[in-house]
Amino acid sequence: MIDISFSETEARRLLYPIAQVLPVADLRLGVTTIREKWALAFALNPHLKASQVSVPANVLPFPHVIDMLLSNSLQNIPEEFQIRHAWELNQLNDQLIRSDFESISRTRSSAPVPKDVIARNPKDIFIEPGASIYGGWLNAEEGPIYIGKNVLIMEGVSIRGPVAIAEGTVVKMGTRIYGGTTIGRFCTVGGEIKNSIMQDFSNKAHDGYLGDSVIGRWCNLGAGTSNSNLKNTAGDVEVWSQADQAFHIAGKKAGLYMGDYSRSAINTSFNTGTTIGVSCNVFGPGLTPAFMADFTWGYSPAAKFEFNKAIEIISNWKKLKNNTIEEQEIQILKHIFEQSLKTN
Repeated sequence: MIDISFSETEARRLLYPIAQVLPVADLRLGVTTIREKWALAFALNPHLKASQVSVPANVLPFPHVIDMLLSNSLQNIPEEFQIRHAWELNQLNDQLIRSDFESISRTRSSAPVPKDVIARNPKDIFIEPGASIYGGWLNAEEGPIYIGKNVLIMEGVSIRGPVAIAEGTVVKMGTRIYGGTTIGRFCTVGGEIKNSIMQDFSNKAHDGYLGDSVIGRWCNLGAGTSNSNLKNTAGDVEVWSQADQAFHIAGKKAGLYMGDYSRSAINTSFNTGTTIGVSCNVFGPGLTPAFMADFTWGYSPAAKFEFNKAIEIISNWKKLKNNTIEEQEIQILKHIFEQSLKTN
């Protein structure tokens, strides 16, 4: 039996604001979480012996990494094999959906595509038991489509792969989802989404655009919220790195990077390459600033979220999905809040 442990501290620091509360190993990329990808890699590789293995949580089990593990050199992983910035998550996602889909479909059979759904390349569409799809279009000609258990896809939805939609999520009428997108468990989504990742229990339930972005857990984007992912100059986008306390070039396209428990007011316009910390309430005139620190209340002017009020609001959001906040979460959030007082 393989016992895999994950070193989290450095990975969490590098991947701010994503997975500051959730372990990095439990981030969903592609179809599965990082933890699940490693478990499958060990299960499929007969050369990996039963033992206890420690893995950096920001390293994925690509073949070259497995080779390093087999040669006992995993402690010296080159930076190019590590995920070192939040924007690299959505940049990798297209590739990861394809590789995860191949693993899932290799040994299992999909539920049938409903007759009233227009499906292109149905052999690359995998539907888990309990999923309900009411009409619409599933186009897997340019990449596979994975639809998880008990997903509800309402009328008129258009999905162009590669796309992964995890268990229990609701895709509202008329939603358009483009390639490179992963929607986590028990989310609600609508509008237009492209090349983005939403972690579990988050909502983008209304019209608006989300592109080249990564959204944490328990976030809510208000109706009409949109983000920019391309500068008007078509130049390089710079994104804030909390680890380096500096902006770094993320490429030509970079959208919104939002930490757990944050939310935006209706019609919020997120600037290109925006970073929003943990438990922020985003509202204010015009485009958002490029960076909002943890527990920020509004902008222009910005204030500090009262901790007890933040916990009350998080509890209210969790109740909407029949969930409750646990004491361990409160203590982690309290630590993040106290750290934010020292850095602001």
